[in-house]
Amino acid sequence: MRTILVSSCLLGLQTRYDGTDNYCQAVVDYLESNQLTPIPVCPEQLAGLSTPRAKCWFSHGDGAAVLANNGQLVDEHGRNVTDIFLHGAQECFKIAEMTHCKQAILQQRSPSCGSKNIYLNEILIEGVGVTTALLNQKGIKVFSNDALPTQKT
Repeated sequence: MRTILVSSCLLGLQTRYDGTDNYCQAVVDYLESNQLTPIPVCPEQLAGLSTPRAKCWFSHGDGAAVLANNGQLVDEHGRNVTDIFLHGAQECFKIAEMTHCKQAILQQRSPSCGSKNIYLNEILIEGVGVTTALLNQKGIKVFSNDALPTQKT
């Protein structure tokens, strides 16, 4: 059975910052049609953040900039949470290695999981989350829930 990392909120687990989920039937259908076993992950929870938790966004840069020590994340109270998000990304990569995942489907717009868009000071911009940046750097192909591959993998 082939494995794939999946943002746990997309599978219906209540792991979003506000304690809800982002259940996505298209993701579930994609997993079933490609006979993929999902490995649910929530980088923020893996880093030790609670659910619910404060909203977080980039104060400058994006996930790639964070990996290059040129970016920063803050929560809605102004606290620097960059190291927490880095830790969550590293834990996700460890899980990917343990479970032999070569791909991931992650929640768009998340400061961890965004693959095309993230929030910079509460404004939606182009960019990647910290976990996506690290997985990309390590050779794991990341898809977003709103841009799934059209061909079977």
